Amino acid sequence: MAELEKASNQPDFWSDSAKAQQIMRELTRLRRQVAVWESVRARLHDALELAELGDEELLPELTREVEVLSKTVSDLEFRTLFSGKYDDEDAILAIHAGAGGTEAQDWAQMLQRMYIRWAEDRGFKVEILDESPGDEAGIKSCMMSVQGDYAYGRLKSERGVHRLVRISPYDASSRRHTSFAKVEVWPDVAEDIEIEIDEKDLRIDRFRASGAGGQHVQKNETAVRITHIPTGIVVSCQNQRSLTQNMQMAMKILKAQLFDLERRKQEAELAALKGEDVDAGWGNQIRSYVLHPYKMVKDHRTGYEMGNAQAVLDGRLDEFMEAYLRHSVGEVAETG
Repeated sequence: MAELEKASNQPDFWSDSAKAQQIMRELTRLRRQVAVWESVRARLHDALELAELGDEELLPELTREVEVLSKTVSDLEFRTLFSGKYDDEDAILAIHAGAGGTEAQDWAQMLQRMYIRWAEDRGFKVEILDESPGDEAGIKSCMMSVQGDYAYGRLKSERGVHRLVRISPYDASSRRHTSFAKVEVWPDVAEDIEIEIDEKDLRIDRFRASGAGGQHVQKNETAVRITHIPTGIVVSCQNQRSLTQNMQMAMKILKAQLFDLERRKQEAELAALKGEDVDAGWGNQIRSYVLHPYKMVKDHRTGYEMGNAQAVLDGRLDEFMEAYLRHSVGEVAETG
């Protein structure tokens, strides 16, 4: 933080405005983190001084302060689990309905609602960047931006296939159905990294944005779909106000995906050298949500489970995220 503050005070700091803005964003983030630790240090110092006075009348006040500090330190301990390089970044999250038509599309929308509720409960900012509605109900896919402290560090636990077991509301015979949806998560680092994209590698299609009703449908072709030919990555964006804004957002998402693709490729190569199984196929669900014949949500990677399935679908995900982070840190400790 001190180094960045020194840099920001240089006379030519704003000569490169893009780099300056990047530094200021990083500086703001670091100041916020340091402020938490300085506040805790000051409160600990004050509590120790109270304790040293030995005044029994101060005991109730001191007891309350110890309880608050204990919770604060516990929260800070949890933050140390965010050891990944990009854990403190914002996140881009995508949901894709699996095979199964209306059932899977409804499940994809249930997941979308779950993540929006989780983010809003934490005071995070959520923006729907793109959404493809289902044929009869639900959504075929969606992409959203999630902005908040350690958004990617928390949401990276959600990457993978999610499985739902329930009595189908769309089945006249009330039979039990199993549905799948795939969740993808990338750190939102496009503005902080240099990625060269050759225009010849891109196919850009423009189309009219579709909305929830006739009054929301754009008459002009403001929506954008970008295909990166070498990798086959397809990104679309239609929720911004103009063609230019949709184009900028789509390029930002494409950069984030290309960056994450390269990062995961390097991790897979390293894991292969270690002799680890890194298969991340569509059929390998990470979590099951069972609503019939009993109610339970179970994470298959960590073994953590919760009987209150509705609470999870309403956004109660922190316990699963913490279990995943502790499990991941344990794996690193065992192998490293």
